[in-house]
Amino acid sequence: MILSWRRLRRAVRQRRDVKNNKVGEREMLEAEAEEVTVPAHFRCPISLDLMRDPVTLSSGMTYDRGSIEAWMEAGNRTCPVTNTALRSLDVVPNHAIRKMIQEWCVENRDHGVERIPTPRIPVSPPEVNEILGRITSASDGKDWVRCRELVAKVRGIIKESERNKKCVRSCGAGVTMARAFEELSDRSAFEENSAMSEGILSTLTAMMPLDVDAQSSLGSANSLNALVWHMGNGSLSARRNSALAIREVVSGNKQKVELLSTMGHARGALFKMIKEPICAASTKSSLVVIYHMVTIDHPLKNKVISEFSNKGLVSLLLETMVDADKSMCEKALGVLDRMCNEEEGRDATLLHPLASPVLVKKLLRVSDLATEFVVSILSNISKDETDDAFWVELLRCGAFQKLLLLFQVGCGERTKEKARELLKSLNVRREGMPECVDGHDFNGLRRHS
Repeated sequence: MILSWRRLRRAVRQRRDVKNNKVGEREMLEAEAEEVTVPAHFRCPISLDLMRDPVTLSSGMTYDRGSIEAWMEAGNRTCPVTNTALRSLDVVPNHAIRKMIQEWCVENRDHGVERIPTPRIPVSPPEVNEILGRITSASDGKDWVRCRELVAKVRGIIKESERNKKCVRSCGAGVTMARAFEELSDRSAFEENSAMSEGILSTLTAMMPLDVDAQSSLGSANSLNALVWHMGNGSLSARRNSALAIREVVSGNKQKVELLSTMGHARGALFKMIKEPICAASTKSSLVVIYHMVTIDHPLKNKVISEFSNKGLVSLLLETMVDADKSMCEKALGVLDRMCNEEEGRDATLLHPLASPVLVKKLLRVSDLATEFVVSILSNISKDETDDAFWVELLRCGAFQKLLLLFQVGCGERTKEKARELLKSLNVRREGMPECVDGHDFNGLRRHS
């Protein structure tokens, strides 16, 4: 890299200003870094960025590993530059170019250029299979100390790069980890080895989505019990990971939902995940699990809904919706809709002061799905409601105008029928009521074709 005379003079002037406290050293370094010209043969022809892990194809062209692997994963079998068919998809590390790039970085370190680290050699399938085989042997032999070391090694390999993660997953690591978790969960002294199972659980969640065999092992009675225990008693990371794992297991699987519903401590653990949120992902996962428990038809469904209602889940759902994003709001509304199919859920919703304002506020404001849920909830809780105070509150919140607008923008037939019944009940009570509705709620609405 060669600086022109003017650029060099500007750099000298900036250094002098630093001494005179006119500019900060950090600003000066950033300004110098902008002047550095990266040699063309150090740039990846795909990303045009400085190559950090240069590799050469069978065509003789060199690219950054991440860029060319993304190119080939997209189904391309030609060299991006020469457009010639590749004889082999194998890539060879170009150590010569990499060393030249590192030397160039060192030479320009005064201009804010950081030296790229020497990349690690990606893990190979035979290496992964060997480690997984040793994990299986260790878990079968109840050698949990050795198993813990090997699991930590796999977790470290996954964290190194996305390529390593894909390689580990393709070798069936999910099944191996799930079976080890199941084997550990079967021990009478499970709590004494909770740290071990936490490590396996952390590795499992890093490889999601899991295949059918892994889900089957993770969904056994022993494994589900262990997951629920972690969700209620584990560390923050273990509670988060267990919520993600349980969602992975029960989604779309009626038998697993029924099995989970028989575990009384599961309801308390799930309620705790909503009441004491750890992160958005764990809260959403818990809501999805609860949704399946109160939706799928099984003998304990009414008991599950009743227990969640008595714990105060309705109140938590309404409070969660206030400032929730689209995804969170849809999931909370979905659970509340199913809860309101039962008397306990309807009563808890009617008695909550936030119910009418929050529900009406979400009408036409979140998504079509959220709107359908809101109309369904309002329809459920108003079936036997004769108290004018309830209807007056809905009118004050602007429910009448929003429901009218719903007919203009369009909705499904079932939702339309429920909205029509609500409008009839509201209309007879709206005399003298002000037209109360937030104009911002109508922004961006379009009539459905």
